[in-house]
Amino acid sequence: MKNPLTPKWLETASDLSALDARIWPRTAGRTERGEISIGSIPASELVRQFGTPLYVVDQEDFEARLMMAKRAFSDAASKIGTTAKTYYASKALLTTDVVRWVDQADLSIDVSTGGELAVALAAGIDGSRIGMHGNNKSLVEIGRAVSANVGAIVIDSELEIERIASIAGAQDKIQPVRLRVNTGVHAHTHEYLATAREDQKFGIALVDVEEMVEKIRSHSHLKFLGLHSHIGSQIFVVDGFLAAAERLLDVHAKLLINGEVPELNLGGGFGISYTQADRPQELSELATRIANAVAQKCEALGIPVPKLAFEPGRVIAGPAGITLYSVGTIKDVAISDQGPAATRKYVSVDGGMSDNARPALYEAEYSALIASRESNHEGALSRVVGKHCESGDIVVRHCVLPSDIAVNDLIAVPATGAYCFSLSSNYNFLPRPAVVAVKQGSAHLLVRAETEQDLLGRDAGYVPGEV
Repeated sequence: MKNPLTPKWLETASDLSALDARIWPRTAGRTERGEISIGSIPASELVRQFGTPLYVVDQEDFEARLMMAKRAFSDAASKIGTTAKTYYASKALLTTDVVRWVDQADLSIDVSTGGELAVALAAGIDGSRIGMHGNNKSLVEIGRAVSANVGAIVIDSELEIERIASIAGAQDKIQPVRLRVNTGVHAHTHEYLATAREDQKFGIALVDVEEMVEKIRSHSHLKFLGLHSHIGSQIFVVDGFLAAAERLLDVHAKLLINGEVPELNLGGGFGISYTQADRPQELSELATRIANAVAQKCEALGIPVPKLAFEPGRVIAGPAGITLYSVGTIKDVAISDQGPAATRKYVSVDGGMSDNARPALYEAEYSALIASRESNHEGALSRVVGKHCESGDIVVRHCVLPSDIAVNDLIAVPATGAYCFSLSSNYNFLPRPAVVAVKQGSAHLLVRAETEQDLLGRDAGYVPGEV
């Protein structure tokens, strides 16, 4: 009989050791001994070298997804007689090596802070292929972006027009800029992931766009590229993108009366599968439908089709990454206050909300499998939890794991390549895990694991050697 605590969307797989290709990296598989391997390296070998928790990135998958995204948008744009520029949204996962993968794939990259800009520049990517975001850019950050000849700075408020113009003038440069617009489109996503609603911090209201663009054009040290929109994250359907594009193009047409508007940037937010219940549309299909809608709207308005730009991040980094954990304790918890009496198995691992904050922040759902072996035991409704001093410290809220799961088993959580490392913290004084790239039997350290000594080293009151 099905456990009454099981949510309706959660299916119990016939094989609790099988890897769903929609969720796992493309090189993921099982060895002859039953271990999960990524990039031809068994989980136990990665753990032996780097410990747990451990972020593992399938470099081959990541690089393939970069090319897939670039091809999807370029092909869709070509069919409507224009071009598309693809920016990798670096907030999903950012290291200098990741930037180099982006550079080698000939994509651009977007950043939103001085720190992200510093990483991109340190990796050697040309400034012209960087887009700079942020709703509260400091003067120092703007100055650094202008000095680096950043290809576009996205203006998020009226104040930034004068700031960027002044700094560009002081450096005797002409800085290309976009204007971020709050289209009012409500994306089908979590409340805190929706970033184009009226009552939030990003962008300029549609009714104010013409006035803001007039101010941008009044400055000789600014070059207006076009409008920018980002309607949210983890979006499965195309409707929101189409509605945003139509609203932007109505204003875009009016702006053409007094000057050039060469580009239209429709942002990112394309969703991925975290569980077997998730059904995102293929990126190529989304790109084609968006491009066709842009072409139809431009024809109706009697205007040329602009160059397009997109900013995928999660759809590239997310499926390419997994996180490995070691099981510490297991307990069966009897629950009787949610209907018929039932039991949920709590599996505690050596990480938690410090390495994956998304379940706590967004009630995000994930999947999990035993990584160190296969099992043919029946399934048990389980919850994978962390070691933090918080009842909300949940890694995987709902999953079915083999009932024989045991202490010291390795657990793998897929689709953690995006935002998990980026959002990681030192809560409860836990050092952050290492990030490792694997490819064709070789493991390459992207970011080394922190140690307790690293954390103590930032404590001004710490005296080495004292107890």
